[in-house]
Amino acid sequence: MPSDAKILIVDDHEDTLYALESALAPLGYQLGRATSGDEALKQVLRGQVGLLLLDVRMPGVSGLDVVRYMRRLEQTQHIPVVLLTGFGADHELTSTAFGLGVADLVMKPIDPWALRTKVRYLFDAHLRHLALEHEVRELRALVKDHTDDQDEDHDADGDPTAHRALPHPDARVPVQRGQGARTGKLKQDRT
Repeated sequence: MPSDAKILIVDDHEDTLYALESALAPLGYQLGRATSGDEALKQVLRGQVGLLLLDVRMPGVSGLDVVRYMRRLEQTQHIPVVLLTGFGADHELTSTAFGLGVADLVMKPIDPWALRTKVRYLFDAHLRHLALEHEVRELRALVKDHTDDQDEDHDADGDPTAHRALPHPDARVPVQRGQGARTGKLKQDRT
């Protein structure tokens, strides 16, 4: 996701939007706002949303409806969502929310420090996930190109020319232990 990814804050009360923006401002992330579920969905579908802070109960399209819709679309199903509620802990809401794959359910009034900690972790983790997905796509394209080139390279007899696959980056040589490993007397490596 590009550097213009934002955290979208969705609530139908202007004072709550302002309080959440004030709580998250010290993180330095780009923030967006929406006052309805419909407006939130439109912004999410346009892209550039890396985390959604979403009020559960709003007129029209509720927060849970927004999450249900997002989870059905490939482009939005992995965006982390933190649901916000001012109605206290409700077993049915909790069960439904986590069943839909929300990252957290936070009760109002919100502790700004705790919210910043959760948001920083979830947003950064999502951006890292997207960067890894991008890298995997690039590596697959390179491997495909390399494989295609290999298929085209044959000598006069039709035998493939000497092409060796690169070792996997996680393939590691086990650490060799000296005689001191058996006696418990190991020399320190001073490199």
